[in-house]
Amino acid sequence: MAAFTLNGAPATADLPGDVSLLHVLRGPLGLSSPRFGCGTEGCGACLVLVDGRPAYSCTLNLDAVAGRSVETVEGIGTPEAPHPVQAALLVEQAGQCGYCLSGIIVSAVALLRENPAPDEGAVRAALDRHLCRCGSHNRIIRAVLRAAEVMR
Repeated sequence: MAAFTLNGAPATADLPGDVSLLHVLRGPLGLSSPRFGCGTEGCGACLVLVDGRPAYSCTLNLDAVAGRSVETVEGIGTPEAPHPVQAALLVEQAGQCGYCLSGIIVSAVALLRENPAPDEGAVRAALDRHLCRCGSHNRIIRAVLRAAEVMR
């Protein structure tokens, strides 16, 4: 059994330690934002924050988060009170199918927490690991820059 903090609340999972964090989050813990995309850290759909840093939950074992803090999109904002990144994605109409967006939101939030005034190059570098098959990259980058401006 592994105990950790999930979106600010205590969480436990009574599963073998070699089970992926993604399986635990989507299965027993019932979250839907981290998604399975490739299973090889190639698309970013499964990204979550572990101790404030983006981490691939598809390849991260449950044992690796014991005693640590995990944050998903469910902990970043709500429909009633969206995070500025979420609000900016809506304003810029950056979501198409939305499959990649939870990982992108996680990376963008991590970037803006570390660098509240990124330039376009910094945003592109932070989001480079993400695969968006819909081709919304330019709108997503504009949205992150918009969120940075709103947050300042």
